Amino acid sequence: MDLQKLYAERIGGAQFGLGTEIYKFEKIKRAKAAALKARPQVELLDFGVGEPDQLAPFPIREALKKAVDDPANRGYADNGIREFRLAACRYMETFFGVKGLNPDTEVNHSIGSKPALAMLPLCFVNPGDVVMTTVPGYPVMATHAKYLVAEIVKLPLERSNGFFPDLKKIKPAVAKRAKLLYVNYPNNPTGTAATEAFFDELIAFAAKHNILVVQDAAYATLIYGRPRLSILGRPGGREVAVELHSMSKSYNMTGWRLGFVAGAAGAVKAFAEVKDNTDSGQFKAIQHAACAGIADRQLSEAIRAHYEKRLKLLVAALRRAGFDAEMPGGTFYLYVPAPKAGGKLGFKTAEDASQYLLREHSVSTVPWDDVGAFLRFSATFESRGDADDKRVIAELEKRLAAAALQF
Repeated sequence: MDLQKLYAERIGGAQFGLGTEIYKFEKIKRAKAAALKARPQVELLDFGVGEPDQLAPFPIREALKKAVDDPANRGYADNGIREFRLAACRYMETFFGVKGLNPDTEVNHSIGSKPALAMLPLCFVNPGDVVMTTVPGYPVMATHAKYLVAEIVKLPLERSNGFFPDLKKIKPAVAKRAKLLYVNYPNNPTGTAATEAFFDELIAFAAKHNILVVQDAAYATLIYGRPRLSILGRPGGREVAVELHSMSKSYNMTGWRLGFVAGAAGAVKAFAEVKDNTDSGQFKAIQHAACAGIADRQLSEAIRAHYEKRLKLLVAALRRAGFDAEMPGGTFYLYVPAPKAGGKLGFKTAEDASQYLLREHSVSTVPWDDVGAFLRFSATFESRGDADDKRVIAELEKRLAAAALQF
């Protein structure tokens, strides 16, 4: 059999697997392995990982242990248990003031945000339709829209515009053909948190052009120095938008794979239809466990405070090293302009700078060159506890000084 002749064009057709281009995260993975091999005695400081460094809260873990032994949870969950939808409604009201969500028509669980982002284009996109997405950002939705032969229009997140898309620059002819507009706030990688003014402008734009907004709110509870916001809490938001919430970042439940889609009832119904033909739902025990904690402010606040403390340490250290760093509005990321040189080496891109720091100084970051050259530092680095955080940050500062960075 010659599989090369069978691959679908959406993944590259006959050329699938034959290219030599390496995805940036694979480059980082290889560079990390090379750094560990070259200097096995040197601790690798990993500020690139975007996965929580702690366990899920104790009450949620305890609830899972009990739910696992309940025979009622052994079967298919399909489109989810009502208890979790009710818990999701309580969460939306507790943290964002969104009242009156209908658990039966405006909420549906998902096996994390990633599958939901992948499925939503199946609900709306036909060949030739326009899907708008912000860059830099998470590529999953654009990837699946491309699979459906959509035209992807990238909306740049410029620092000069506060890392918000400039909706005024979208051409009317493009808006007329658009079905979906994807945004992500608090934003990965920039750390920008949405404002009421931005959400209101976005809602008005979507209503004018009959576009569904898909707001990925994976970091929604990780907010610093400002109120938490949901697009569903703004006037008209529930008519033009769906918001995706995830337990992964807010409750350290990455591997548990649980989230939900909420908002415009027709869009939630379409998502549920596609989902019902795609998966059989997340394990009921995990959904029951989530019910024990996701509307608990105290649990969430402990996680938020953990990252806020680390981010403040990171900001101070990066500033002393010459970076233009400031506290983000949300997430657990710092997004800073990349240095232009290190030692005797000049950097043409952020990727050059990231590879230099990893290769020569065992410091891992994530580079972004989509709209300017930036590095992302994550506050999810490994340490032996709160007291050890300062040691790790001090070691980072020492290595950045040795890197002789120029800006």
